[in-house]
Amino acid sequence: MTTFLDTTIEELIENFEFLGDWEERFAYLIELGKKLPPLDKAEITDEHRVHGCQASVWLRMFPQADNTFEIHADSDAFIVKGLIAVLLLIYSGKNAEQILDTDSTARFEQLGLDNHLSPTRRNGLHSMVNRIQALAAESTAQTV
Repeated sequence: MTTFLDTTIEELIENFEFLGDWEERFAYLIELGKKLPPLDKAEITDEHRVHGCQASVWLRMFPQADNTFEIHADSDAFIVKGLIAVLLLIYSGKNAEQILDTDSTARFEQLGLDNHLSPTRRNGLHSMVNRIQALAAESTAQTV
């Protein structure tokens, strides 16, 4: 599981509700992003790059012994690292079927992200979700 983040997605939603304005919420996202461990330089390759993001984003999924996935990702933009942290809270520790069944859009709406991100960041966020879902679907296709 995502042990470097000391919160859950439910706690994140509650914390967002307590924060007054979006400037504070974005600062909180940036702080979450700073807790992400960086990817190893060898993992920052075009193979792991998420296309469709304005910032550079690299993402990897690692199958665990219990059939769940641990997700590692990094970006060159602070706010995007915060968005990656949100995605890790939503998806890490789930198996492929759970990942494919998760409605991340509902979580983004609960956080208010879709209404407060620029169109390019919103597109990038959805590109990261699509990449996570594609990798999960790929893993189920390989086991069939």
